[in-house]
Amino acid sequence: MAELVRTNDPGLLSVIEGLLAEAKIPHHVADRDMSVLQGSMLLIQQRVLVPDEREAEARALLVEADLGEWLRP
Repeated sequence: MAELVRTNDPGLLSVIEGLLAEAKIPHHVADRDMSVLQGSMLLIQQRVLVPDEREAEARALLVEADLGEWLRP
């Protein structure tokens, strides 16, 4: 799995998940429960993961949606 984005912004996560779902790109948001448990300190960010073979497609999708600044290197 390739990590695309790391954030705790619920709006951003929702938009990214919607785009990936619409494009039928399998994805998983890791650390969702840990992020909630640790509270407001924001030490543990949620990570959007996609299969390695779909990473380039997912990255292009987010760049096209003007979300490229959020992509992990």
